Formats: sequence, structure tokens, C-alpha cells
Amino acid sequence: MQRTLLKAKLHHARVTHSELDYEGSCAIDGHLLDAAGIAEYEQIHIYNKTNGERFTTYAIRAEDGSGIISVNGAAAHKACPGDVVIICSYAILSQQELASFKPTLIYLDEDNRITRSSNAIPVQVA
Repeated sequence: MQRTLLKAKLHHARVTHSELDYEGSCAIDGHLLDAAGIAEYEQIHIYNKTNGERFTTYAIRAEDGSGIISVNGAAAHKACPGDVVIICSYAILSQQELASFKPTLIYLDEDNRITRSSNAIPVQVA
């Protein structure tokens, strides 16, 4: 059996640009892509905390260290500069891979700088 699990997450990224006529779907600061282990052209899911939109697109590399999170093309209708988003990628794993797998979780500040990283989401309590 194979299962689809969260592979990587950029948590609380702020959209810096929304370019309807730009080719490519979501440009992400290259340092953030590297830190999360997200490849250029990899499928990503974007969850917009500001307006509730959820959509699938792909990542393209923006200038390293720029802090850019640019939602482009048709997806530009779903996010505006200043929106807070969660960007996720997923992996399909075999039953054997599940035992040792840990996601890469990257937490960002309001300027899209890394504040911390983790491999586990805290347990939610009542």
C-alpha cells in the first residue's frame, strides 16, 4: 500500500506579489525552496488563511534571499499581496518508508524569513 503524506510546509508565508500576466505559477524565494526541500516545478498546494482559498499549482524559483512569494497566472485571482498562506508539498510513500519518514516544516515571519524549522507538528490538545 502507498500513502500520500505531507513532505514539506512553508508555514505563514506572506504573499508579496500577485501577477496575473506572469508566466509560471508560484515564485518562491530560492532559499525557502531549498530549506523546505521543494523542487522547482514541483506540485504545491496553497492554503490561503486570509480568504480561505485552497488551490494546487507548481513552484518556480525566485531570487535567493528576496523573500518573494509571488502567486502568478490564473492563481493570482486567489491571493493578494499581504495574504498569509501555507504552502505544502506531498510525497507518496510505501509502507516501509512510513516508519522513518519525517516532514520538513519551515516557519516564517512577516518578512518571509525563517524563524524555525521542525519535523513534527505539536499534538493538538483540548
